[in-house]
Amino acid sequence: MQTITITTEYITLGQFLKFTNLAMSGGEIKAILETRSIKVDGEPENRRGRKLYPDMIVEIEDAGRFQINR
Repeated sequence: MQTITITTEYITLGQFLKFTNLAMSGGEIKAILETRSIKVDGEPENRRGRKLYPDMIVEIEDAGRFQINR
């Protein structure tokens, strides 16, 4: 599991995908959300605006598991 450190209260799923270099643009974010299985704390998620807070776990198909830390 990879650890992602943020300095703000939360990060959105779309920002997270850019931060981890899985997407470079809004179009790529949309494509990832439509084609890959993404889970936040074990629940399926496809909203780019989903807020991710410290201690949450994000699982992305073919990319791995990530833990959000502050």
